[in-house]
Amino acid sequence: MNITGRRPFLASIVSGLATARLIAQERFVPKQSDRPEPFAGEEPGFEPIFDGKTLDGWEGDPKYWRVEGGALTGEITPETVIKSNTFIIWRGGAPKDFELKVDYRITSGGNSGINYRSMVVPDPVTPANKFAMRGYQFDIDGANRYTGQNYEEKGRLFLALRGQVTRITGTRKPISISSTGDSKELAGFITNGWNSCHLIARGNVLTHLLNGHLMCMVFDDDPVGRKSDGLIGVQVHVGGPMKVEYRQFRLKNL
Repeated sequence: MNITGRRPFLASIVSGLATARLIAQERFVPKQSDRPEPFAGEEPGFEPIFDGKTLDGWEGDPKYWRVEGGALTGEITPETVIKSNTFIIWRGGAPKDFELKVDYRITSGGNSGINYRSMVVPDPVTPANKFAMRGYQFDIDGANRYTGQNYEEKGRLFLALRGQVTRITGTRKPISISSTGDSKELAGFITNGWNSCHLIARGNVLTHLLNGHLMCMVFDDDPVGRKSDGLIGVQVHVGGPMKVEYRQFRLKNL
């Protein structure tokens, strides 16, 4: 009998049984009286991707991006007005299925967004801009005309407006199949101060939540146009002077 060969096998069995017991212990057993309830504190599994002190792990043009007061800050001044949208990009990976939570604050005339499952692309308008991106975007603007919608930067454009649940096939315009609420009423949940974004990308389903309210949802059934993974970045947009701040980036891979 090969005792040496059996030891790793037996160890794997023991480990598997221990894991099964742990899962059984943690498994929730529902009662008829139970109902869904808000989670107290932060859900497990989220990890910070911004340290609040430096731009370590992030790459962008320092003319527009800095850390200030614990926030990743993008600013355009009268002296640095841009002709093309530019991003600061998290270089820690290209997440596939994930949840992202982050708080933002933006000036009234500002325009920004959180790109995900995105790629860096050449900028024909400003060739020196090495931080142009294409991909899904959790749109954000100070006037709250677009905030919460899903806009594909440099791609298929408006995928879902605020308040819409849409399906995309690539053979026609996105189809609105349901509603998450009235766009103006949903805009009423957005504050002039800090707001909390919660973005969920799972398979072909893309969900945007803001301050605990569902802003939009996309079912992307376009096998050619959709992307299953990619970069995360945040934007300063073409237009006048503006300032946007992001803090407490937390990522959870699914």
